[in-house]
Amino acid sequence: QLQLVESGGGSVQPGESLRLSCAASGFTLDFYAITWFRQVPGEEREGVSCINSANVTIYWVDSVKGRFTISRDNAKNTVYLQMNSLKPEDTAVYYCAAAQYYCSGRSGRYDFDYWGQGTQVTVSS
Repeated sequence: QLQLVESGGGSVQPGESLRLSCAASGFTLDFYAITWFRQVPGEEREGVSCINSANVTIYWVDSVKGRFTISRDNAKNTVYLQMNSLKPEDTAVYYCAAAQYYCSGRSGRYDFDYWGQGTQVTVSS
């Protein structure tokens, strides 16, 4: 079955860390760019970070720069989002999505070949 599965979300206190995983099943991620999105209910989906097939990364949200790190392990067919120094405003459902090769900056559902179902990240005291 061709799918992406996110994991690693949970509930943490401010200042703590989480590592999200986006694992592909049924296909290889080697030639895909993976984007991490996040969405708060009632708000627009926001592109957080992307890593392309050449391992070039981009961080679109200023508030995560220096705190979040996107990486990939092709041997494990997995992309990660390491989130450090988490803040309450990071609370959202985090999704990963795959498109071939490039980080286009697009955010539409049909701009991507695959979407995960999302994992909840809650940061609160």
